[in-house]
Amino acid sequence: MSNINGTGTVFNLPNFVGQLYSSTPAVTPFLNLIRGNAVKTDNFQFSTGVEYSHDAASQPAISENASVTAPAAVSYVRSQNTNVTQIFHEKVSVTYAKQSSSGRLSGVTSLLEGNCAPDELDFQTARAIEKMARDVEYTFINGVYQLAGNSSQANKTRGMLEAAGTVIDCENAPLTQDFLNAAYKTAFDAGADFTDMVLLCNSAVKQYLSIIYASQAGFNLPDSRNVGGVNMTVIETDFGPLRILLDRFMPSGVLLGADISCIRPVEQDVPGKGNFFREPLSKTGAAEEFQIFGQIGLDHGPAWKHFKITNIA
Repeated sequence: MSNINGTGTVFNLPNFVGQLYSSTPAVTPFLNLIRGNAVKTDNFQFSTGVEYSHDAASQPAISENASVTAPAAVSYVRSQNTNVTQIFHEKVSVTYAKQSSSGRLSGVTSLLEGNCAPDELDFQTARAIEKMARDVEYTFINGVYQLAGNSSQANKTRGMLEAAGTVIDCENAPLTQDFLNAAYKTAFDAGADFTDMVLLCNSAVKQYLSIIYASQAGFNLPDSRNVGGVNMTVIETDFGPLRILLDRFMPSGVLLGADISCIRPVEQDVPGKGNFFREPLSKTGAAEEFQIFGQIGLDHGPAWKHFKITNIA
């Protein structure tokens, strides 16, 4: 099964009868988690925070005589971190002949069932939007930052893996509780808060987490005696709880700790149109053609709020 490039016709988009399924899951758990925090911008480059720092804490030693004279002034310098929105753009094109042939069916048919996609234009639009959502999810996790210098260059938003400031390298060893504890401690010492921290992982790392913590006393004793297995959803640490978010777009061998309290999508509207809108394109023949356009980026907050464990065997 493969997709086609170009306009949909009667012959390259056959109609079938049956329940409609997608073999590529369209769930976007990270985007769903943060989308309620979305904000707007009118500049493709936006601030992800302004930071300042203190010197190491110490005990003052100021005598009464010394206190008569004010000490030298200390001024705190601020620095700004930024990210960018980027363009997501798709096109839908379906011929008039295809739209008027919804009753022409291929494959096995039944008088009790009809075409699973009776409106081809709506079907193709919905699939294009699904693709864009999947691309946004992938980008918000894996995106590599690029600031465009001219109109021929693409802005590319920085994703969470690149934004994470604390890094623990497993050096191709299996994930263990020692690695996890080291990541929690290092992130906390760097300034991370654990009030709304989420662990993002793929299927293999999720199983690692369940195996690592399932052996603790009493955990593997469910209320019912006819229930087996472990599904770790929350980890209680010395620094606060961590919710586990299973995400198919997390790369192999990586675990990400993300502070959700400072993460939000940043949308850039087109005046009078909004964001992620469908609009018709100029006609050049007997086909309906639309473009779907959107601009969005990730405000990930300070790097020290997030951590990752890499090179898990």
